[in-house]
Amino acid sequence: MKIHEHVAKEIFGWEGISVPQSQIAETSQEVQEVAEKLGKPVVLKSQVLAGGRGKAGGIKFADNPSMAYKIAEELFGSELKGEIVDKLLVEEKLDIKSEFYVSVVMDRSAKKPLIMASLEGGMDIEQIANNTPDKIVRYYLNPLDEFLPYQAREVARKMRVPNNLISKVGSVIWKLFNVFKKYDATIAEINPLVLTDNGVMAADAKLEVDDDAIYRQKKLAKLENVQKDEFAYVKLPGDIAVIGNGAGLTLSGMDMLKLYGGEPATFLDIGGGSSQENISKAIKLVISNENVKVVFLNVLGGITRADDVARGVLDVLNVSQRNVPIVIRLTGTNEDEGQRILAEAGLSFETSMEEAAQKAVKICKSLS
Repeated sequence: MKIHEHVAKEIFGWEGISVPQSQIAETSQEVQEVAEKLGKPVVLKSQVLAGGRGKAGGIKFADNPSMAYKIAEELFGSELKGEIVDKLLVEEKLDIKSEFYVSVVMDRSAKKPLIMASLEGGMDIEQIANNTPDKIVRYYLNPLDEFLPYQAREVARKMRVPNNLISKVGSVIWKLFNVFKKYDATIAEINPLVLTDNGVMAADAKLEVDDDAIYRQKKLAKLENVQKDEFAYVKLPGDIAVIGNGAGLTLSGMDMLKLYGGEPATFLDIGGGSSQENISKAIKLVISNENVKVVFLNVLGGITRADDVARGVLDVLNVSQRNVPIVIRLTGTNEDEGQRILAEAGLSFETSMEEAAQKAVKICKSLS
C-alpha cells in the first residue's frame, strides 16, 4: 500500500526525522490561510500517489499567500498521472544548500533489506542510477541482526558526505531503517534529503507498506483512511473482464482466455461464499471500465451458491446503462436453480470453463 507524502512525513516526524513545517489543505482558501500562518514562501505539493510529480507539474512554488491561492485554484481538480488532485500539502520553502538520496527497500531476490544512498539526490535520481550506478551506495542488511548507528554512519562515509555531516546523515539513515522495520515497509525513501541552515531534513517522503501487514498497522491505516477491499481486484490492459470465485479459478479463467487468443482486462476474485449483492457489485465494478467489451463470469459453486450468482447477474442487467455481454460459466451448489433462473431470463450459460472462455473470446473479437 502506498502512503501519501503528508502521512509519511508525519510518521517520519514521530520517529525523529526532521521535516519541514507543513499542513494539508483541501480548498484554495485553506491553502491561503496556511501560507499566511507559515509567513514565508511556500511549496504546494499535490497529494497523489504517483511518482514524478515535480516534472508533471504537480509541485509549485508561491512567494506569498495570494499567489498560493491562485496556484491552488489551478491545481485543485486537475488530473496528475491519472489521479485527481483533491489535497495539497502546503509546506515552507527551504533554502537548500545540497541534496542527498537515501532509501531502504526490500530486495526480494536477495531476501534482505537494502539501503541505497547517494551524494546526489532530487528528480534525476533514476537517471543517476542508470547512467552512473557507481554513485549509488548499496548496503545489505542481515534481517536477523540489529542495525546499529555506527553502521549507518559507515553508509554516510561511503556516500562521501563531508566529515561534519557524517553523524547527521548517518542518524537519518538509522532512523529511516527503523521506520522501514517498524511500519512493515517495502520501501522507505527520502528524495531529497536536504541540507539547510537548520540542519538535515526530509524534503520529501515516500513510504510503501506491505499489504499483508496492514492488519497490524492500525494507526497508519486510520491515517490513510484504509478500508478493507471487498474484492481482490487488479486492472489489466485487455478487454475481457474475468471474475471468479477463488484466486486459482480466476487465474485459470485468465489462462484459458489467453489460450484462445483473448486478453484479460481484470482479475477479480469474489472469494468463497459471495452473496447476490457481492456478485452484482463485482460485475458493476468491471463494466465501469470502458475498455471492457465482455465479462467472463467463471463460477464453480461450493460455498457460493449458483442461484445467488444468477440473481446477482440479473440485478446488474436490470439497471446497467452499459450493454456489455456476460458469458457465464455456472456449475456447483444449487446449479439447477441457478441455471433455471438464467434460462427463464433468456440468458445462456456454460458448465465448461473451456467452452465459456472460447465463447467470450469469440464475442469479443466480433465486437472489434
